[in-house]
Amino acid sequence: MEGSWVVVGPTGGEGRVGATNIGRLRQGKAARGGAGVTSWDLRVFAGVVGFMGCLLLVASLLMSAVHQVQFRNGPISVNFRGLQEVKQNLVRKEQAEQIMHERLIQMATLATTKNESDSDNFALWEEPYQQARKWKPCAAKHSLADEEPGKNNNGYILISANGGLNQQRVAVCNAVVVAALLNATLVLPRFLYSSVWKDKSQFGDIYQEDYFVNYMKSDVRIVKDLPPHLQSVDFEAIGSQITDNDIMKEAEPSEFIKSALPVLRKNHVVHFLGFDVCLPLQRLRCRCNFHALKFTPEIQKLGSLLVQRLRGVSEMQTEMDKQLFGGNMIDAVSGEEHTDDAGGPSRYLALHMRFEVDMVAYSLCEFGGGEEERRELHAFRETHFPALATRLRNITVSPEELRSQGRCPLTPEEAGLILSALGYDHRTFMYVAGSQIYGGATRLRPLTRLYPNLVTKEDILSSDELAPIKNFSSRLAALDFIACASSDVFAVTDSGSQLSSLVSGYRVYHGRGRAPTLHPNRKRYAQILSEEGGIEWSGFQKRVRTMVEEYKRVRARPRGRTVYRQPRTPGCMCRAGGDGSVDF
Repeated sequence: MEGSWVVVGPTGGEGRVGATNIGRLRQGKAARGGAGVTSWDLRVFAGVVGFMGCLLLVASLLMSAVHQVQFRNGPISVNFRGLQEVKQNLVRKEQAEQIMHERLIQMATLATTKNESDSDNFALWEEPYQQARKWKPCAAKHSLADEEPGKNNNGYILISANGGLNQQRVAVCNAVVVAALLNATLVLPRFLYSSVWKDKSQFGDIYQEDYFVNYMKSDVRIVKDLPPHLQSVDFEAIGSQITDNDIMKEAEPSEFIKSALPVLRKNHVVHFLGFDVCLPLQRLRCRCNFHALKFTPEIQKLGSLLVQRLRGVSEMQTEMDKQLFGGNMIDAVSGEEHTDDAGGPSRYLALHMRFEVDMVAYSLCEFGGGEEERRELHAFRETHFPALATRLRNITVSPEELRSQGRCPLTPEEAGLILSALGYDHRTFMYVAGSQIYGGATRLRPLTRLYPNLVTKEDILSSDELAPIKNFSSRLAALDFIACASSDVFAVTDSGSQLSSLVSGYRVYHGRGRAPTLHPNRKRYAQILSEEGGIEWSGFQKRVRTMVEEYKRVRARPRGRTVYRQPRTPGCMCRAGGDGSVDF
């Protein structure tokens, strides 16, 4: 019985002692023929409690030792602190799994624990290389003479970008395009402080300033600060401040020329505040995103250490490595190298799950948590999305309809089902980008049951190694970017995520046809899941594989799709012909 102990008395008899029984011991003579509670009784009681406490401590140490031995026999010899602690807490607290697709999970568990992966007819670790290798990076080519910065400069462009690392990265490259379009000098972009991200990092804390300025100098003039006579100007007062409300996100170049150029010529400076725009001038955006933006040496070194430990090798050698780390690759890692069954370096899959509370709340979907979940998400919207919360008071939203339209983020459970259907078995080593999963351990457990070898950057890097950047979300996000870009396979669960888009495009551009990305169609996947009651595992597996295979087909960028995610487009990538010619 919880909260009770067995006490052995001087006569060898036993008595169960709990909170109420301790009170009875204090009642006096009636319990022991007139004798009160003696000091000997209390000493025995204290001794037993102390003995049991020692037993619990020893048991805890033994369990910790067993865990370390098991892990050291695994792919990477480091101390888990992130997802591994979550999984241990699950066992200790005996929390119930939060499962939405029990029948499929049971079948997936059987499939992933087979001795051999059921993947003979499906390339788990490859993309259709024969088609992908025909596309070559072309944005590095120097500008033509008539595209170089004009001598009659119209003034200075200053932007203040909001959001996290990836939103800011997009804003920086769009700012390059605007500056070139308006024949202006670009001041190094500034990053707004966000109450969500809570990071005061600026451009130079994340990217190499001098490299960026020098690489883009043939396209646009870039300076680190405004000239002294403009530094104290009140942009709003003189009419030089332009916000997202003034220019639409999908505005054409002509709109910038019409709205911003007259102001620039008059005041010699324009400040774009927020700057959430998307301009259809691809070559400069590609040069900026895929070549000019290099992480700082501090981030590059830490990122190379992270990737080496994930791979279990002591040297870096791919084209992706060169682009991500430059000359700041760590030469060796501590510990022995790990190889897979084939004798080569170990492979890992990177999974980006966009299932944080902000995404879940904003989606307006339901995820099996009942009334408690609805109250929690409603409260979050009231605090963080007041405009959305106000709008919801006057409209009715159907979570079922949203799910059927593919507008609900995938849960860890649903992501695990996709990977299981594709043939990844329970031994697959998996890096999870970010770990703030809504619902915590309870929500994560269905995935960890299928794939116990889940790690995050906090698991691979020590506290001391992460200490310099631990309070800077953008720099931590840069490590996730690096780990995902370098992975053997990158699995996406949300097409609207900037990280997913940027990493997918980076892998297409620099991957040389050897960097596959798994991308589910959420609308089709919702249809498959809606029929789970009558579908067998083979049927589920076939439909999921067909869904993912369609995205992996190599094709030019469809009209209207962002070049950051799909760079196979003129001015960014070139397609080589069979005779060696190149189609620009």
